[in-house]
Formats: sequence, C-alpha cells, structure tokens
Amino acid sequence: MDLSRASWRTSARSGGNGCVEVAFVDRQVAVRDSKDRQGPVLLFTPAEWEAFLGGVGNGEFTIA
Repeated sequence: MDLSRASWRTSARSGGNGCVEVAFVDRQVAVRDSKDRQGPVLLFTPAEWEAFLGGVGNGEFTIA
C-alpha cells in the first residue's frame, strides 16, 4: 500500500512523549510508531480498528 500521501494523526493524549500515529487510507486504518516513522506499519480493516478501540474503551488492555 502506498502511504506516501497518508495524513497521519497523533493522539492528543500522547503528551509529546511519542505515541502511535493513525492514517485512514483506501478503506484501511494504518498505524505506526511516531518515533519510528520509517518503520513498519500495521494495517487494519475498519471493523478490526473499531473492535480494538472498543476494547481500549472497555479497559481490556489495562496493565495491572
């Protein structure tokens, strides 16, 4: 997938310490490490992304 024109967004909650960036491209969701912008990119379908965000909102990924 060509991500050269992707419009990457960083979470407002990152606090400037680095975080993940997200871009919506060709009906997919691309995710990368904001500290390694040339590094690997994970691709998700919109349904996968919504499931992930729902899990985050429900506390499924809270580190105890």
